[in-house]
Amino acid sequence: MLYEIDCNILLWIQEHLRCDFLNVIMKFITSLGNAGIIWIILTIIMLITPKYRKAGFASAVSLLFSLLVINLFMKNWIARVRPYEVISGLELLVGKATDWSFPSGHASSSFASACCILFTGYRKEGIAALILAFLIGFSRLYVGIHYPSDVLCGALLGLGFAITASFIVNKIYKKLSRTV
Repeated sequence: MLYEIDCNILLWIQEHLRCDFLNVIMKFITSLGNAGIIWIILTIIMLITPKYRKAGFASAVSLLFSLLVINLFMKNWIARVRPYEVISGLELLVGKATDWSFPSGHASSSFASACCILFTGYRKEGIAALILAFLIGFSRLYVGIHYPSDVLCGALLGLGFAITASFIVNKIYKKLSRTV
């Protein structure tokens, strides 16, 4: 049942939303999440900027959780084949992936970092980061490299990592502010 829904959504996106103009944009957006690079760069910038350092620490912790749980454990344990390998008629718009499909590491790292920015008190910046996270997640469907359930679960796990990392970093900051 879930598999059929996933397949139908991907084929619907391919049939009704894809066009030359959006293909270029979505390929670029999806590439921003490759290896979590946009989030790693943003985290480094936040870590070296005193105003955003707390968000940077939370983002770094959540990205580490995402790497360990998603990329090193879950993908290999679940070993879900990519949709372009099994859905007849689905055309992949980017290069083939070398890892498993479930859950989406792009979605996990995107939501982990974006939510940390929001949860550490930076509302405007957090909302902008969440918009980018949603776009990266959707781009994974658009280009045909992930099932919708991969992206949804990746986003939810990223949210969980952000909640955990923000809680840890907020506790540390509170403890440090009491001792100074």
